[in-house]
Amino acid sequence: MTHTRGTAILLLGLAATALAGCETLRGGRKPPPEPPPVVAEPAPLPAAAPPPPVLRPPPAPARSCVPRTLPGPPRYPDSDAALRNAPGAADRYQLMAAGRLMRQKRLEELERVIAGCR
Repeated sequence: MTHTRGTAILLLGLAATALAGCETLRGGRKPPPEPPPVVAEPAPLPAAAPPPPVLRPPPAPARSCVPRTLPGPPRYPDSDAALRNAPGAADRYQLMAAGRLMRQKRLEELERVIAGCR
């Protein structure tokens, strides 16, 4: 049964090839259509001149709400070098306590200034 099935497939393949070959020999194909004519695009219009720049006055400098009497940051006694050079633990503790008091005082001053700015 497989012999007849294989023969049938072979015959169908040969028939398809023969028909395709006859089509090309006969000249049955039409020549490809001509490409559409190229239309030239119109020349682009010249670009419009940019508008003149708008001159704005410079912004007024922001007025600082920090008073000029506010002192700069103090030199805190508990710096790294001072703590390293302290002879003992009690001395280091005193330096840190003094630095903490100075930082609290400075923070209170800054909080008053910030509250005045809001």
